[in-house]
This record gives sequence, C-alpha cells and structure tokens, in this order.
Amino acid sequence: MKNLSIGMFDSGVGGLTVLKEVKAILPKENILYLGDTARVPYGNRSPQTIIRYATECALFLLTKGIKLLIIACNTSSAIALKVLSKKLPIPVLGVIEPAAKTAVLTTKTKKIGIIGTKATIKSMAYEKSIKEIDAEIDVISKPCPLFVPIVEEGLEKDEVALIMAEKYLNGFRASGIDTLIMGCTHYPVLEDVIKKAVGGHINVINTGKETAKEVEMCLREKDLLKTKGTGACKYYVTDGPDAFKEIGGRFLGYNISPVKYIKSLDYKDFILY
Repeated sequence: MKNLSIGMFDSGVGGLTVLKEVKAILPKENILYLGDTARVPYGNRSPQTIIRYATECALFLLTKGIKLLIIACNTSSAIALKVLSKKLPIPVLGVIEPAAKTAVLTTKTKKIGIIGTKATIKSMAYEKSIKEIDAEIDVISKPCPLFVPIVEEGLEKDEVALIMAEKYLNGFRASGIDTLIMGCTHYPVLEDVIKKAVGGHINVINTGKETAKEVEMCLREKDLLKTKGTGACKYYVTDGPDAFKEIGGRFLGYNISPVKYIKSLDYKDFILY
C-alpha cells in the first residue's frame, strides 16, 4: 500500500503548482496527475456536472492504483470534496481547508483576504471554511479573473502582471487584513508579484504548500508514507498534451514527460464503493 501513488486531478494545468509543493515535501512519493483539459474550466458548470466530472477523474485515478487523492482544483474542492470523501475507499483532500486553517492560525487582526477566480469567490468556499473555524474573522474577497490568462500566456514576469496585480490588490493595503489566501492554483506563479502589490506587511498563503503539509500529515498518520526510492510523476490529459507540456513545464521549471492523452473518462458503468 505504501508504494501506491498519490493521485491528483485538476480541470487543467493549475494543479501542477500543488504537485510541485507535494514533490518538494515528499520526494519519494509517486504521483499520478490528471488534467481534465477537454472540459476546463469547471467554474461555469452546475454543481451536478462538477460532481460528475470530479467523480470521473477520481475513478480514473483509482483504477490506476492510488493510496490518497488530492483534488487540486478550487471549484471541485468546494463542491465535490464531501461527496468523494464519502464514496471513495481512500483519503481525499482538497485545497481549500488546509489554506483556511493556516490563514486562521496566522492572522492577528482577524481579517483575511481571499483572491481567486470569479467562480471561486462567488462560491464563498474559503469564507465558509474560515468561518467554521472562527466565526469572528472578517473575510474580504476579490476576484482576479485576468491572473489565469496572464500565467497561461507566460506573462508572469511582464509589466502587465504587476499592473493588473496593483489594480486588483491595491485596496487590500488599507483594508486591515494581515493574511491573504491565493485561492487559485495558478496564482503561486504570480506570488512575487502579488506580494509586491499588497505590501510586505501581509502574509500570503500558498494553497499548494498548505495542502502538501496536510498530505504529508495524513500519510504519516495512516502509515502510508513511501520510505524508499525516488518518486516519479506520470501525467494524463483529456485534451491538448502538447500545450499541457509547454505550460506545465513553465509551472514546474522542468520539462514534463510523458503526457498521455486519455480519450474518455466515461465511468458510468463503474460501481462506486
């Protein structure tokens, strides 16, 4: 069981920032990553459709043999985590709760900022998670819709990135927050720009790093840590493997290969546990 892989899925390439942090803290672990690139983005889908897509991704990875599943997607974490946690025979972790816990422990002013896509901000998933821990914390949310295309176009070091960051985030400087959650898996690519825009007095929380810590803790508690060898990663996509390689390589800082194209994730006849 220890030698089985960690499974991870996202609607696209953004979840690779989570993979990067998991590999950094758990270098011996094997990881299977699925990017459902044929159906990205999930954010404009109905909850029922998101649950179906997430279930299909989870089942694909389950058939490959995994010991833990990471939902490396904010939308799926918000909507499908509880369903998959109940139905799958392995631990299932999302990216929202780990970041929310750290933010609550970090803030001194009891004011936390959240940035994300329009869909994530509209879902109020981070706010709900934070309020469940401490109802007295004030949450200020801000959608930053252009951050994702800036990252995917490779413009994270361009002047346009800083211009948009200052436009979106300038209001946080005087808001009283002392902690900011990057509530989108693309945003860590812009972390330096985001920190510059909000100012050095605000702690910026990387959801990938916090999720990786949670993964390590979960595997340790369940005695599932792989203790020997060097881990390897395998990548699967439902569309555009070449584009995934190009963008993903920039996210991770090295060439990723192989990337296998999956024609279908239709598991309607699969009997869920």
